[in-house]
Amino acid sequence: MELKDLRPAEGSTKNRKRVGRGPASGHGKTSGRGMNGQKSRSGGGKRPGFEGGQTPLAMRLPKLPGFRNFNRVEYVPVNVDRLELKFEAGDVVDHEALVQKGIIKSVDALVKVLGNGELTKALTVKVDKVSASAVAKIEAAGGKVEQSC
Repeated sequence: MELKDLRPAEGSTKNRKRVGRGPASGHGKTSGRGMNGQKSRSGGGKRPGFEGGQTPLAMRLPKLPGFRNFNRVEYVPVNVDRLELKFEAGDVVDHEALVQKGIIKSVDALVKVLGNGELTKALTVKVDKVSASAVAKIEAAGGKVEQSC
C-alpha cells in the first residue's frame, strides 16, 4: 500500500452544494433561499441571541456582583471526628489514605484538617493545612502533625 492508494471510506465524502448555477442544477435562480424575505437577502438573518423582540436572556440575567479572586486556593475540609471514625490508632493520615478511606475524591486535592469533634486515637497527620484547634486535639491524643506546605 502506498500513499497514492489511500481513499476515503465509501459514502464518507460528498460534493459541496454549488448554488446559483442555472435551473438544471436544482439550486439555480434563488439558490435554495426561497422567494423574498429577510433570510433571502445577502447578509440577512437575525443576530445571535435575538429572541424576536423579547428581551434576550443575556440582558435578563443579572451582572456578576463583587470580586472573584482567580488566585483563590480551595481546600477540602476534613474534621477530626471523621478521622476518629475512619482511622485506627497509629495510622498515617495523608492524601492517599484519605482517598482510600473515601473521605476525599482526588489525591491532588488540597486538604485542611479542622477541629470539629473529638479525637482519642494517636494519628500522624500529613496534609496541606491544619487548624490550630485541630493541632491541639491531635497532639492531646498523642499524635503529631506534619504540614507539607
